[in-house]
Amino acid sequence: MRIDMHVHVTPPDLIKDWQKIGEREPYFRLLSESPINKFATAEDIVETMEQDGFDKAVIFGFGFQDMGLCRYVNDYVMEKIREFPDRLIGFASVLPQHPEVDQELIRCFEGGLCGVGEIFPQGQGFALESPKEMGAFGGTCTELEIPVMFHLNEPVGHYYAGKTETSLAQAEMFARNFPDLKVILAHWGGGLFFYELMKEVSAELANVYYDTAASIFLYGHKVYNVVKTLGLTDKILFGSDYPLLAPHRYLADIEKSDLSQEEKDAILGGNAEKLLSGLLNR
Repeated sequence: MRIDMHVHVTPPDLIKDWQKIGEREPYFRLLSESPINKFATAEDIVETMEQDGFDKAVIFGFGFQDMGLCRYVNDYVMEKIREFPDRLIGFASVLPQHPEVDQELIRCFEGGLCGVGEIFPQGQGFALESPKEMGAFGGTCTELEIPVMFHLNEPVGHYYAGKTETSLAQAEMFARNFPDLKVILAHWGGGLFFYELMKEVSAELANVYYDTAASIFLYGHKVYNVVKTLGLTDKILFGSDYPLLAPHRYLADIEKSDLSQEEKDAILGGNAEKLLSGLLNR
């Protein structure tokens, strides 16, 4: 089974009114104004996944600063996973520091959602490294046994819309504070996986996974060879960042790499299937 773990969905009315929403959501405006930005409805996603040979997609709405907007996109995701149960898996969007975050997480879990993400530490203004600020969020996700996906990016290189100052140290601290929580760090975790060469860091990141979103803009096929050398292919999840990029655009790099067929199959869906198995079958 092929599973795309990183797919953005936007309700049609929010697509229509994105400029108005952007007036009160600066991070949403920043990304939406990018010349390479695109929007996709659930129907667009199902069609693209079928065309590109993917069985399922993990979809999520935007991580807004307004918890009301988060609830709205969560309602849309819950509606669409019921409409396309064989093709779509839903994650929740929340504001982690909101006083009612635990209630929204439980509501989404009971509504069939299997995780949280992609949420943005800098874009939503929360302190990822703070055990106090992240306590209710991290504790509830741990109790529900649902994975959480954070936006993270490489700390060097050129600027682009969405490149934030959230540090690898902050992500490591979150994992240390919530050791039993499954964490997915988008965009190869900004390179944090390299530091799993350190035994102490590897132990702290035991429940941390990394997705491939936007990989072809940054690394090329050799990044897969690096994680193979590090023995981390079982922690890599395929993510396209659709509609920014279509899933099929990643396949050439994967084929060009030194990965075995078994490792390719794991990254393209096997690892995700294991991570989500208990949640999908509940």
